[in-house]
Amino acid sequence: MVKRKVLRRVPFKRRRKGLTNYRVRRAMLLSGKPLLVVRKTCSQVIVQVVKPEVKGDVVLAQATGRELRVKFGWPASGKNTPAAYLVGYLAALRALKAGVKEAILYIGLHRAVKGARVFAALKGAIDAGLKVPHSPEIFPSEERIKGLHIAEYAKLLKNEDPERFERQFSAYLKSGFDPETIPEKFEEVKKRIEQSVELQIAKTEPPTNEKKA
Repeated sequence: MVKRKVLRRVPFKRRRKGLTNYRVRRAMLLSGKPLLVVRKTCSQVIVQVVKPEVKGDVVLAQATGRELRVKFGWPASGKNTPAAYLVGYLAALRALKAGVKEAILYIGLHRAVKGARVFAALKGAIDAGLKVPHSPEIFPSEERIKGLHIAEYAKLLKNEDPERFERQFSAYLKSGFDPETIPEKFEEVKKRIEQSVELQIAKTEPPTNEKKA
């Protein structure tokens, strides 16, 4: 009996590591538009607007959860739903400042689950003015985006199980932050982001040559 040699096709390295969905990426590249890339790590959400090129992607604008905490005073987690929205909002404002008006969402191999953090980041980008094809049904509710669910859970836990409350929110309490005030902090940080980008735009605008009457 003749044995047949079975050839096994090895997937690309980034596909094996679960980093890139080449079928989806190829379809997006054919559009010729920049990509709004949302990544999640163990400690933060990262949002980038990139322009795919042969030699590698060129980052046109970026924002991270860590930056949100260090530069804009966000006291909560850098990877929760409100943080994802704010990071997407900041990245999109920077992209608009760089001249990018539209993009296509790319979430890699993340599952497209309704209300997920990747779609909170997308909502932030769209609210900032970036045009991205989407379906409104995929977004988290406004309450979740503003962190109201976290505040209500913290209040409930504080009343019913103080020990667990202190244990679960120990990092927040250690830094002097009350988790019940997350919605208010969300609005504060969002305003800081807007003011920061507006200030940068004002500094880069060329002086006018209008003659005074």
